[in-house]
Amino acid sequence: MSELRELHPGLWRWTAAHPGWVPNAKPESQSDWPEYVGCVLCDAPDATVLIDPLQPHEDDRFLGQLDGHVRMRGLPVAILTTIKFHRRSRDELAKRYSARTSRARRALPEGVEAWPIRGAGETMFWLSEHRALVAGDRLMGVEDGGLRLCPESWLGYLPSRISIAELAARLRPLLDLPIESVLVSHGEPVMTGGHDALERALDLG
Repeated sequence: MSELRELHPGLWRWTAAHPGWVPNAKPESQSDWPEYVGCVLCDAPDATVLIDPLQPHEDDRFLGQLDGHVRMRGLPVAILTTIKFHRRSRDELAKRYSARTSRARRALPEGVEAWPIRGAGETMFWLSEHRALVAGDRLMGVEDGGLRLCPESWLGYLPSRISIAELAARLRPLLDLPIESVLVSHGEPVMTGGHDALERALDLG
């Protein structure tokens, strides 16, 4: 059963089973990811922000919890997606909450900054108050509590034909941010030492 888990005051995460999960997928293949994926809720000063939301299948209890949170805040809802594959429940929830879905810079809630990763098909989001980076597919959590880049097979559909080495280079400007947490869709989030974890993930030498 899914539930909102508070990471810091005003920052929440939940997980839900991915509808396209493939058991026993070949390692490093296009289908190689954990069954449960992470979603983020952030209480911005001017909006309740959902990032890459996936509504748990047939879990009315969770939806009631989310409804209650939105109702309690009484602010507009903004739904942001890092990558096209994570639009999943976006339209359904946007209709439910009359939410805006644009990630254009002028439309972003206060304290949310978009970081497009050129050629990688992804926009990450920086939550400045929480010093948290929200990633989609290009960064993943690993069992030792760190981060890694996505499998190279996940890049094959991109027109840019970007390589893993090129991806690492294009993510490096993120190291200019004072990152404490990295909230990933795939794997466990990194809650402390996020800057160092990212730096290690980008060191392919």
